[in-house]
Amino acid sequence: MRSRPRLLAFVIGLAVLMASLLVLPTPSSAAPLTKVLVFSKTAGFRHSAIPNGIAAIQQLGSANGFTVTATEDSGQFTTSNLAQYQAVVFMSTTGDVLNASQQTAFESYIAAGGGYVGVHAAADTEYSWPWYGQLVGAYFDSHPAIQTATVKIEDQSNPSTAHLPATWTRSDEWYNYRTNPRSSARVLASLNESSYSGGNMNGDHPITWCKAYGGGRAWYTGLGHTEASYTDPNFTRMLLGGLQVAAGSVSADCSPRTTTPPTTAPPTTAPPTTAPPTTPPPTASGSTLKARANNQFVSAPNASTALIANKTSAGTSERFDLVSLANGNVALRAKSNGQFVAAENSGNSPLIANRASAGAWETFQLVRNSDGTVSLRATVNNRYVAADNGGASPLIANRTSIGQWEKFDLATSN
Repeated sequence: MRSRPRLLAFVIGLAVLMASLLVLPTPSSAAPLTKVLVFSKTAGFRHSAIPNGIAAIQQLGSANGFTVTATEDSGQFTTSNLAQYQAVVFMSTTGDVLNASQQTAFESYIAAGGGYVGVHAAADTEYSWPWYGQLVGAYFDSHPAIQTATVKIEDQSNPSTAHLPATWTRSDEWYNYRTNPRSSARVLASLNESSYSGGNMNGDHPITWCKAYGGGRAWYTGLGHTEASYTDPNFTRMLLGGLQVAAGSVSADCSPRTTTPPTTAPPTTAPPTTAPPTTPPPTASGSTLKARANNQFVSAPNASTALIANKTSAGTSERFDLVSLANGNVALRAKSNGQFVAAENSGNSPLIANRASAGAWETFQLVRNSDGTVSLRATVNNRYVAADNGGASPLIANRTSIGQWEKFDLATSN
């Protein structure tokens, strides 16, 4: 590691960082992200870039409306304290950093819908805690010398990687992992092992991924060893997206996609005479929602009756068009009357299908849970839709966390 005065490095890095972050957009969907905890305790090797990483996230918070608490005190890992944060960042932590009770508190936090962000050496942490290994996705194995490599962006729809080119050349310390996370996580970016020396993952080398796990969400990147990473607008914007994905403040598909993208471009073929559509259709007709609390279908009988999960079979009144909106959000349009479902009275009254168009009250984030269910969070008040009273009362967007009453099975019925 290079040796130089940390204060000078921190001040210079912070000045450059502030300039680079001023150009970052502030998505409206980031509003629900209000508090982040950055944890940087090390019990093994300590990365010199940790202060730069903390400063980068603090500046992202200033630019995007969330506060940041930075700590190396593992005593902050209590159930009550963690509950205030939408995401917890492990900033190049190493070794065993939490005791048994603190581990239990963090497991409870994730189970309650919390978010985890792992940066670089977060994969070199807590080897004797299997739950953590599953959360991060893969443990660190080894790394070659810092060098330039080509990063392949596998998912250009994810909020953390959508801004990046299909191939991204940069210098970092490229981790090898003990296992491949592809079977349990959505790989967002991987390394072209032929572009550098020292890769040992047989040509399939994930480096950034996200996943649903244990009731919450996890996002990890192996990038971030170098101090220069945290003044790279592409990297800091990726971090912002990772924070938002982990916090659940933006929609993201983090389900595994096990097909490995080809390492080389396929043979060139003659273009079709008619170009295929470049975007999918805006709606998916015939979707049904079945409340997990009572295994009953959600029904929208008419424009004057609130939605309720009380039907044993799906007819027209139990079907909805799932309409894609900006920032990955959705609206529900009832097939029974063609009206959009609204979080009535800004979420203070039951949901009802009585709106001709989709505005703020009709916009929901579709959250995909680790057990295969989905949850709906009304963007108007950042509350989850509940099959109230175990499905016996109308649906209402008034819950701060996801439990069984806030889970639904989403299916397509033609």
